[in-house]
Amino acid sequence: MESQKALNPPKGECRQCWYHAHASREAHKGLGPREDCPACVDHMVNGHGNMIVKG
Repeated sequence: MESQKALNPPKGECRQCWYHAHASREAHKGLGPREDCPACVDHMVNGHGNMIVKG
């Protein structure tokens, strides 16, 4: 189960990056040990969009 820390990124952080860093097992469930996460790859290529915490 993801922690409250994983679900509550601080101001200036990307919600997806924060979640994937602090709840990695949950975020990457079902991926093989050397398999890239499609959501992470898309995020790295296309940027953070409106996912940065403002306040």
